[in-house]
Amino acid sequence: MRVRTVLGDVASADLGVCDAHDHLFLRTPRLPGRELDDPAHAAARLRAFAGLGGRTIAHWTPYGLGRRTKELAELSAATGVHIIAATGLHQAVHYDPGLLARIRPGLAALFHRELTDGPAGMIKVAGGFHGLDEHARHTMAAAAEASNATGAPIGVHLEEGTAALDVLDLLCGSLGVPPDRVILSHLNRSPDPWIHRRAAEAGAYLCFDGPSRAHHATDWRLFDVLAALAEAGHTDRVLMGGDTTTPDTPGMPHLLRVLRPRVEAQLGRGVATAIFETNPARALAFSGRAGGSP
Repeated sequence: MRVRTVLGDVASADLGVCDAHDHLFLRTPRLPGRELDDPAHAAARLRAFAGLGGRTIAHWTPYGLGRRTKELAELSAATGVHIIAATGLHQAVHYDPGLLARIRPGLAALFHRELTDGPAGMIKVAGGFHGLDEHARHTMAAAAEASNATGAPIGVHLEEGTAALDVLDLLCGSLGVPPDRVILSHLNRSPDPWIHRRAAEAGAYLCFDGPSRAHHATDWRLFDVLAALAEAGHTDRVLMGGDTTTPDTPGMPHLLRVLRPRVEAQLGRGVATAIFETNPARALAFSGRAGGSP
């Protein structure tokens, strides 16, 4: 299996320790004055991550939100950390309506082009709070078309961790995306073990990311839900990420300095290896023709 990074394809077995959901650069009107837009700061975080044994990050900043793809390639080359960039779209509130109107008719072609010609190695889309609006459905349809043509994985922002099963019903039911091509994120923000088990049983990957100040009340439940998934036999579906969204987010270093040792201490070294190495090597890989034409 191959993974598409900003410096080209690599064997999935070479990814090493992965941060399965993060951001080096991000600009959105939803976070005014709190942009991630400093290459020196990004380089420092990457070096700290690498110093703790990190080898790969999945950079979930999609089209139109300040990905800085040229800098991503430069940072990867300078630090030796693999970076997987995203195409796709976030929720409509993150964009100028004029931009959405221009790109909407050719969205699937845009995603496909960025997956095949660069810079993207995955697609990022977003649901809504306990449901899917028209923008989400349109974006997910385009993502499904591009994923089914290329084999690219689809990462899904779940608003407050909700609507996981609605997303799977649409992507994997109506739109025919294999469930192991879908990564559901922010599940720690809605720590519902029943929903988590259902999503894992469906075959999707479950990404627990953060921590985040806005969701601190759920942080202490993270290891309860991880333990519940392990007990139910779903360790092979779990991923973790730092999800750095503002300059003060603990992010990548916290993921490996604090959370990974705790996974190992509470759930065992084998579970930690699965979550940070084995599972992301599968989840982030292209399936089928890996970027071929439809």
